[in-house]
Amino acid sequence: MKPIRVGAPVRGSRTGKPVMVLLDLLGRRMALRVLWELRGEPLTFRALTLAAETNPAVLNSRLRELREALLVDHEGDGYRLTGEGRALLEMLTPLTVWAESWGQRMSGGGIPPPS
Repeated sequence: MKPIRVGAPVRGSRTGKPVMVLLDLLGRRMALRVLWELRGEPLTFRALTLAAETNPAVLNSRLRELREALLVDHEGDGYRLTGEGRALLEMLTPLTVWAESWGQRMSGGGIPPPS
C-alpha cells in the first residue's frame, strides 16, 4: 500500500482530500479494529495481535499506516492512541450510538431511531 498522504490520490478519490484519505485508511482491513483495541491501556504487539484477532503481517501493516497518519504511537510499554487517534474515536461515538440503536431495530427490538 502507498503511504498515507493528504493530497495524494486514494481509492475512490483522485483529489486526496483529507476526508477521502481518512475514509480510505479506515476502510483498510483491521484499521478500525486496531483503533478500537487501543482505546484503553497501551498494548504490546503480541497483546494487540491477540485482541484484534489478526495475523502479525496485517497488524504490522496497519500499525505502520496508523503511525504515519499520526493516530497511533509506540512507546516503551506498547502501542497507544495519540491525541489525534483519541479525537477520531470521539468523533465516531455518535456513529456507535446510532449503530447500537440500528442493531436493536434490525434484530426486532423495536427501539425508535434517535431524534
